[in-house]
Amino acid sequence: MVISMENSENKVKNTLNQEKVNYKMLIIFIGFALAAGFLGSLLGGNMASFKTLKKPFFAPPPIVFPIVWTILYILMGISSYLICCNKTDKKFKKRACFFYLIQLLVNTLWSLFFFRLGWLFFAFLWLLLLAVLVIIMIIKFYKLKPLAAYLQIPYLLWLIIAGILNISIVILN
Repeated sequence: MVISMENSENKVKNTLNQEKVNYKMLIIFIGFALAAGFLGSLLGGNMASFKTLKKPFFAPPPIVFPIVWTILYILMGISSYLICCNKTDKKFKKRACFFYLIQLLVNTLWSLFFFRLGWLFFAFLWLLLLAVLVIIMIIKFYKLKPLAAYLQIPYLLWLIIAGILNISIVILN
């Protein structure tokens, strides 16, 4: 029995040692996600036209958006680090990282369509595409590292809220 417990303790220690956090890489992954968000805000341009749009009664105050998005981009960075630096099946990891990058690109471009170009309905359709890509990404992440998938759930929920807000703005305007 003692030998069995020692073996179990060694297995736990080995697992923890294999999963050492590379803080430099973690910061790079978080920084990359935050940079994509910053680029999206630059592409969105001037918010003056947004202020003139009719919004639904449930629209959050403007200050909520940068706070929520910053948190979500940090979670994306952590999640992508857990996947892309994972020492598992390289082929499956590449697919998961591919969907992460594609959804990040689609996310970044949404601001351009909605804010700068004012293509409100197209932006809604683009947001639907983004939600589908995020669901696929979450599934791929889950197969490699469930924690990475769980970290994306707030993002998916926020996209649902954003989609409802987006289509409401389309209807009201």
